[in-house]
Amino acid sequence: MVEAERLGLPVKFLKAVPSDFVKFEFDDLQAFAAEYHLGEHRMVLNRTLSFNAAGGTLRPLNRLTNTEMETLYHELFHAYMDFLATDGGADALTFARRQQQCRYGAVLINPVVQRSAETEERFLNEVESWEALNEAWAVFVGWAVWSQLETGGRASLSLRKSGKSRATWLHRLEDADREGKLRGYYEPESPEERAVARKRFLAPASRISPEEVHYLLKEALGFPDDLVKQADQVLSSGRLPRHSHSC
Repeated sequence: MVEAERLGLPVKFLKAVPSDFVKFEFDDLQAFAAEYHLGEHRMVLNRTLSFNAAGGTLRPLNRLTNTEMETLYHELFHAYMDFLATDGGADALTFARRQQQCRYGAVLINPVVQRSAETEERFLNEVESWEALNEAWAVFVGWAVWSQLETGGRASLSLRKSGKSRATWLHRLEDADREGKLRGYYEPESPEERAVARKRFLAPASRISPEEVHYLLKEALGFPDDLVKQADQVLSSGRLPRHSHSC
Protein backbone atom coordinates (compact mmCIF):
# COMPACT_ATOMS: atom_id res chain seq x y z
CA MET A 1 0.00 0.00 0.00
CA VAL A 2 2.89 2.33 0.77
CA GLU A 3 4.35 1.67 -2.66
CA ALA A 4 0.98 2.28 -4.32
CA GLU A 5 0.64 5.63 -2.56
CA ARG A 6 4.14 6.60 -3.62
CA LEU A 7 3.20 5.84 -7.22
CA GLY A 8 0.09 8.01 -6.94
CA LEU A 9 -2.27 5.06 -7.27
CA PRO A 10 -5.67 4.82 -5.53
CA VAL A 11 -5.49 3.29 -2.05
CA LYS A 12 -8.73 4.39 -0.35
CA PHE A 13 -10.56 1.07 -0.65
CA LEU A 14 -7.36 -0.86 0.11
CA LYS A 15 -7.07 0.85 3.49
CA ALA A 16 -10.50 -0.49 4.45
CA VAL A 17 -9.41 -4.14 4.17
CA PRO A 18 -7.41 -5.58 7.11
CA SER A 19 -4.02 -6.88 6.03
CA ASP A 20 -4.81 -10.38 7.34
CA PHE A 21 -8.20 -10.66 5.62
CA VAL A 22 -6.90 -12.03 2.31
CA LYS A 23 -4.67 -15.01 1.77
CA PHE A 24 -2.41 -14.51 -1.26
CA GLU A 25 -1.24 -17.43 -3.37
CA PHE A 26 0.58 -17.92 -6.66
CA ASP A 27 -0.08 -20.70 -9.15
CA ASP A 28 0.43 -21.56 -12.82
CA LEU A 29 -2.99 -20.40 -13.95
CA GLN A 30 -3.95 -21.34 -17.48
CA ALA A 31 -7.36 -19.80 -18.16
CA PHE A 32 -7.05 -16.51 -16.24
CA ALA A 33 -4.35 -14.15 -14.98
CA ALA A 34 -5.83 -14.26 -11.48
CA GLU A 35 -8.71 -15.68 -9.43
CA TYR A 36 -10.48 -14.54 -6.30
CA HIS A 37 -12.42 -17.03 -4.21
CA LEU A 38 -15.25 -15.31 -2.36
CA GLY A 39 -15.95 -16.72 1.07
CA GLU A 40 -12.50 -18.29 1.27
CA HIS A 41 -10.92 -14.80 1.24
CA ARG A 42 -8.28 -16.24 -1.08
CA MET A 43 -6.59 -14.53 -4.03
CA VAL A 44 -4.65 -16.61 -6.52
CA LEU A 45 -2.32 -14.75 -8.88
CA ASN A 46 -0.45 -16.11 -11.84
CA ARG A 47 3.09 -17.09 -10.90
CA THR A 48 4.38 -14.65 -13.51
CA LEU A 49 3.31 -11.80 -11.21
CA SER A 50 5.61 -13.02 -8.46
CA PHE A 51 9.18 -11.93 -7.83
CA ASN A 52 11.45 -13.89 -10.20
CA ALA A 53 8.37 -15.99 -11.03
CA ALA A 54 9.19 -18.01 -7.92
CA GLY A 55 5.69 -17.91 -6.47
CA GLY A 56 6.78 -16.33 -3.20
CA THR A 57 5.97 -12.63 -3.17
CA LEU A 58 4.49 -10.09 -5.56
CA ARG A 59 6.90 -8.23 -7.82
CA PRO A 60 7.42 -4.56 -6.89
CA LEU A 61 4.56 -2.51 -8.31
CA ASN A 62 6.88 -0.38 -10.42
CA ARG A 63 7.97 -3.57 -12.19
CA LEU A 64 4.46 -4.65 -13.13
CA THR A 65 3.14 -3.74 -16.56
CA ASN A 66 0.08 -1.50 -16.79
CA THR A 67 -2.04 -4.51 -17.75
CA GLU A 68 -0.71 -6.49 -14.78
CA MET A 69 -1.57 -3.57 -12.51
CA GLU A 70 -5.08 -3.59 -13.98
CA THR A 71 -5.39 -7.29 -13.12
CA LEU A 72 -4.05 -6.76 -9.60
CA TYR A 73 -6.45 -3.91 -8.83
CA HIS A 74 -9.34 -5.90 -10.30
CA GLU A 75 -8.65 -8.74 -7.87
CA LEU A 76 -7.94 -6.42 -4.93
CA PHE A 77 -11.34 -4.85 -5.46
CA HIS A 78 -12.92 -8.30 -5.27
CA ALA A 79 -11.23 -8.65 -1.89
CA TYR A 80 -12.73 -5.32 -0.82
CA MET A 81 -16.22 -6.40 -1.87
CA ASP A 82 -15.72 -9.73 -0.11
CA PHE A 83 -14.78 -7.82 3.04
CA LEU A 84 -17.87 -5.62 2.77
CA ALA A 85 -20.13 -8.64 2.37
CA THR A 86 -18.41 -10.38 5.30
CA ASP A 87 -18.14 -7.43 7.63
CA GLY A 88 -21.39 -5.74 6.62
CA GLY A 89 -19.73 -2.48 5.56
CA ALA A 90 -22.79 -0.31 6.23
CA ASP A 91 -23.27 2.45 3.64
CA ALA A 92 -21.03 0.87 1.01
CA LEU A 93 -22.80 -2.49 1.20
CA THR A 94 -26.22 -0.82 1.23
CA PHE A 95 -25.43 1.01 -2.00
CA ALA A 96 -24.08 -2.16 -3.61
CA ARG A 97 -27.14 -4.23 -2.66
CA ARG A 98 -29.48 -1.54 -3.99
CA GLN A 99 -27.63 -1.50 -7.31
CA GLN A 100 -27.71 -5.30 -7.39
CA GLN A 101 -31.49 -5.34 -7.05
CA CYS A 102 -32.39 -2.56 -9.47
CA ARG A 103 -29.69 -2.96 -12.14
CA TYR A 104 -28.42 -6.53 -12.13
CA GLY A 105 -31.52 -8.60 -11.46
CA ALA A 106 -32.62 -8.31 -15.08
CA VAL A 107 -29.91 -7.73 -17.68
CA LEU A 108 -29.15 -8.03 -21.35
CA ILE A 109 -26.29 -10.31 -22.32
CA ASN A 110 -24.32 -10.91 -25.51
CA PRO A 111 -24.77 -14.62 -26.25
CA VAL A 112 -21.82 -14.31 -28.62
CA VAL A 113 -19.26 -11.94 -27.11
CA GLN A 114 -17.97 -10.77 -30.48
CA ARG A 115 -21.47 -9.69 -31.59
CA SER A 116 -22.36 -6.80 -29.31
CA ALA A 117 -25.52 -5.96 -31.26
CA GLU A 118 -27.06 -9.37 -30.57
CA THR A 119 -28.64 -9.49 -27.12
CA GLU A 120 -30.82 -11.72 -24.97
CA GLU A 121 -32.55 -10.93 -21.69
CA ARG A 122 -31.63 -12.83 -18.54
CA PHE A 123 -33.18 -12.75 -15.08
CA LEU A 124 -30.36 -13.37 -12.64
CA ASN A 125 -30.67 -14.97 -9.24
CA GLU A 126 -29.04 -13.61 -6.08
CA VAL A 127 -25.67 -15.26 -6.69
CA GLU A 128 -25.48 -14.38 -10.39
CA SER A 129 -26.55 -10.75 -9.94
CA TRP A 130 -24.04 -10.21 -7.12
CA GLU A 131 -21.28 -11.64 -9.30
CA ALA A 132 -22.35 -9.48 -12.26
CA LEU A 133 -22.15 -6.36 -10.08
CA ASN A 134 -18.83 -7.45 -8.56
CA GLU A 135 -17.29 -8.01 -11.96
CA ALA A 136 -18.68 -4.79 -13.43
CA TRP A 137 -17.23 -2.79 -10.56
CA ALA A 138 -13.90 -4.61 -10.58
CA VAL A 139 -13.63 -4.16 -14.35
CA PHE A 140 -14.12 -0.43 -13.90
CA VAL A 141 -11.63 -0.14 -11.02
CA GLY A 142 -9.00 -2.06 -12.98
CA TRP A 143 -9.68 0.03 -16.05
CA ALA A 144 -9.44 3.31 -14.09
CA VAL A 145 -5.99 2.39 -12.75
CA TRP A 146 -4.78 1.04 -16.10
CA SER A 147 -5.94 4.22 -17.86
CA GLN A 148 -4.28 6.41 -15.23
CA LEU A 149 -0.98 4.62 -15.82
CA GLU A 150 -1.40 4.77 -19.60
CA THR A 151 -2.01 8.52 -19.54
CA GLY A 152 0.22 9.68 -16.69
CA GLY A 153 2.99 7.12 -16.43
CA ARG A 154 4.55 5.85 -13.23
CA ALA A 155 5.08 7.88 -10.08
CA SER A 156 2.55 10.36 -11.39
CA LEU A 157 -0.06 12.34 -9.46
CA SER A 158 -1.31 13.80 -12.72
CA LEU A 159 -5.00 13.02 -12.14
CA ARG A 160 -4.94 15.04 -8.94
CA LYS A 161 -4.88 18.25 -10.93
CA SER A 162 -6.22 19.57 -14.21
CA GLY A 163 -4.00 19.11 -17.22
CA LYS A 164 -3.35 17.07 -20.33
CA SER A 165 -3.23 13.71 -18.53
CA ARG A 166 -6.55 14.28 -16.82
CA ALA A 167 -8.17 15.43 -20.06
CA THR A 168 -6.87 12.31 -21.79
CA TRP A 169 -8.16 10.09 -18.97
CA LEU A 170 -11.62 11.66 -19.25
CA HIS A 171 -11.58 11.20 -23.02
CA ARG A 172 -10.69 7.53 -22.51
CA LEU A 173 -13.58 7.22 -20.07
CA GLU A 174 -15.97 8.70 -22.62
CA ASP A 175 -14.73 6.32 -25.31
CA ALA A 176 -14.85 3.25 -23.05
CA ASP A 177 -18.38 4.08 -21.97
CA ARG A 178 -19.61 4.76 -25.49
CA GLU A 179 -18.06 1.54 -26.76
CA GLY A 180 -19.66 -0.46 -23.94
CA LYS A 181 -16.36 -1.76 -22.57
CA LEU A 182 -17.18 -1.13 -18.90
CA ARG A 183 -19.46 -4.07 -18.27
CA GLY A 184 -19.57 -7.09 -16.06
CA TYR A 185 -20.07 -10.80 -16.49
CA TYR A 186 -21.16 -13.78 -14.44
CA GLU A 187 -20.99 -17.55 -14.39
CA PRO A 188 -24.42 -19.11 -14.92
CA GLU A 189 -25.58 -21.29 -12.03
CA SER A 190 -27.53 -23.55 -14.38
CA PRO A 191 -25.34 -26.54 -15.39
CA GLU A 192 -27.08 -26.62 -18.76
CA GLU A 193 -26.23 -23.00 -19.56
CA ARG A 194 -22.76 -23.33 -18.08
CA ALA A 195 -22.13 -26.18 -20.50
CA VAL A 196 -22.79 -23.72 -23.33
CA ALA A 197 -20.80 -20.80 -21.89
CA ARG A 198 -18.69 -20.69 -18.77
CA LYS A 199 -19.20 -16.93 -18.58
CA ARG A 200 -21.97 -14.66 -19.77
CA PHE A 201 -20.94 -11.10 -20.61
CA LEU A 202 -23.40 -8.27 -20.11
CA ALA A 203 -24.39 -6.32 -23.19
CA PRO A 204 -23.37 -2.65 -23.51
CA ALA A 205 -26.91 -1.56 -22.57
CA SER A 206 -26.42 -3.24 -19.17
CA ARG A 207 -23.00 -1.75 -18.55
CA ILE A 208 -22.00 0.12 -15.41
CA SER A 209 -24.13 3.23 -14.77
CA PRO A 210 -22.95 6.82 -14.21
CA GLU A 211 -24.23 6.58 -10.63
CA GLU A 212 -22.03 3.55 -10.00
CA VAL A 213 -19.02 5.20 -11.62
CA HIS A 214 -19.55 8.29 -9.44
CA TYR A 215 -19.66 6.13 -6.33
CA LEU A 216 -16.56 4.13 -7.23
CA LEU A 217 -14.49 7.17 -8.17
CA LYS A 218 -15.41 9.04 -5.01
CA GLU A 219 -15.89 6.43 -2.30
CA ALA A 220 -13.69 3.54 -3.43
CA LEU A 221 -10.86 5.13 -5.42
CA GLY A 222 -10.83 8.47 -3.60
CA PHE A 223 -10.44 10.58 -6.75
CA PRO A 224 -10.63 14.38 -6.33
CA ASP A 225 -14.13 15.86 -6.19
CA ASP A 226 -13.57 18.06 -9.24
CA LEU A 227 -12.44 15.04 -11.30
CA VAL A 228 -15.50 13.09 -10.17
CA LYS A 229 -17.73 15.97 -11.31
CA GLN A 230 -15.97 16.08 -14.67
CA ALA A 231 -16.51 12.34 -15.06
CA ASP A 232 -20.20 12.85 -14.23
CA GLN A 233 -20.45 15.39 -17.03
CA VAL A 234 -18.70 13.09 -19.51
CA LEU A 235 -21.08 10.23 -18.74
CA SER A 236 -24.25 12.32 -18.65
CA SER A 237 -24.14 13.02 -22.38
CA GLY A 238 -24.27 10.59 -25.26
CA ARG A 239 -25.20 7.50 -23.26
CA LEU A 240 -27.08 4.69 -24.96
CA PRO A 241 -30.38 3.82 -23.28
CA ARG A 242 -29.87 1.62 -20.25
CA HIS A 243 -31.74 -1.64 -19.91
CA SER A 244 -32.38 -1.19 -16.18
CA HIS A 245 -34.05 1.69 -14.39
CA SER A 246 -31.94 4.04 -12.31
CA CYS A 247 -31.93 3.43 -8.59
